[in-house]
This record gives sequence, C-alpha cells and structure tokens, in this order.
Amino acid sequence: MSTLEIDVADIRPVSVAFTADELVVTLADGRKIATPLAWYPRLRDAGVTARERFELMPMGIHWPELDEDLGVAGMLRGRPGA
Repeated sequence: MSTLEIDVADIRPVSVAFTADELVVTLADGRKIATPLAWYPRLRDAGVTARERFELMPMGIHWPELDEDLGVAGMLRGRPGA
C-alpha cells in the first residue's frame, strides 16, 4: 500500500463554495475538490448564512457556528465527515 504524499502548501484551501448537493473547495495549487454535501450533515442541514461563516485554516476549513472542521487531506482521500 503506497502512501499519499502531499505538499502542505499545495493543499491550503483558498475558497469554499456550495452547489445544491456538493461542497467545492479550491486549493492553493488550483485544484478543486468536490465532495457530496451528504457527507457532512451539519453543513447539509445548515442555512446559507451559517455555511458562509467559515475560517480557512492551513490544512482545512472551520465553521465555528456549526462546530464543523474539515481537513483537506481527508477530503482528498474521499473520507466522509464523522
């Protein structure tokens, strides 16, 4: 089994957007990760205003109001939220 080697600078999130059924995160290197919103029940069930109140962290995104934290590495590995 090989390990996924990731350069931390490349996976820094620079923007977050929502479609009707996806969370789309744009990374510093230009890649976009789209994951099903159904993977993150707190985000799925939150209103638009609460979703827009997030903080970009070096390796993830934090929604203080929703008590939700998502790591970019987990999204790249295809892991649903806990």
